[in-house]
Amino acid sequence: MMEKIRDIMTDEVECCTLLDNIFEVAVKMKDLNVGAIPIVDKEKLVGMITDRDIVIRGVAEKHPGSTKVEDIMSKEMVTVSPETSSREAAKLMADHQIRRLPVVENEKLVGIVSLGDFAIRELTDDQAKEALSEISEQNLNGAQH
Repeated sequence: MMEKIRDIMTDEVECCTLLDNIFEVAVKMKDLNVGAIPIVDKEKLVGMITDRDIVIRGVAEKHPGSTKVEDIMSKEMVTVSPETSSREAAKLMADHQIRRLPVVENEKLVGIVSLGDFAIRELTDDQAKEALSEISEQNLNGAQH
């Protein structure tokens, strides 16, 4: 019996909206201790903003904290539906080197799945385990330099 994303996703998703600026997103990231936040417009997922987006497209480009999220968020997103299998989602995360994957149904953000959601489960699927440990290792290795 293949596990679906709806079984492991978090449905309480902390988001920001197009009305927020990058300072407000950064504060939310700090408070929640996360590195990526979905951006919604009336529940519709319109973008994703990562701590790296804030650094590379924000600070390094000399944009002030008052800059609209729309100016630096990623509009090209990798998403899954609640019906996606956990194996497929794990593979997407590994292929795209992402830690958080928005779950979307009819363009509406309904949840989010993170590496941690897989980690706390008994993954019977070796491929999924392998894919996820690769992301974690690469991120750890990157952090040590």
